[in-house]
Amino acid sequence: MNLIFVVLRGLALHRVAILLVVAASVVAISGCAVNRATATIDPTADLSRVKTVHVVKSPEDDHQIDVLISDGLRSRGYTVTVGAEKRPDVDANVIYVDKWWWDITPYMLALTITIRDPADDYPLANGRSLHTSLTRLSPNEMVDEVLTNILKGVKK
Repeated sequence: MNLIFVVLRGLALHRVAILLVVAASVVAISGCAVNRATATIDPTADLSRVKTVHVVKSPEDDHQIDVLISDGLRSRGYTVTVGAEKRPDVDANVIYVDKWWWDITPYMLALTITIRDPADDYPLANGRSLHTSLTRLSPNEMVDEVLTNILKGVKK
């Protein structure tokens, strides 16, 4: 009788151990496949009035993300300048933060772009793209994803 109980108890522990290993594997694998793209536009902002923008180059940018953003805005019909300081004589200043990660090769993990009112630096809109290693995009694709999400309802 004791032998049967020990065998049954061993099987139960074996199943629990297998279940825990499977659950941990699912959590680990899904953690590598995160993909988020969001945009928030202030309800009082009228982005259709924005025609000229200035992209403020991040001092930490070693990947020319400012160039990708300015090219993306130009292709959408905006007049764009780029520089290290914000400008008061444009319709909006564009600020960005790019975060890079390493997984066998370096890649952009996240990109946040904020469109700000030059008069008071108020954030009119912002967008964020986050792609982990398994869903990674090129920097150009991430810039396009963020700009598309921010500007999708704007009539030029």
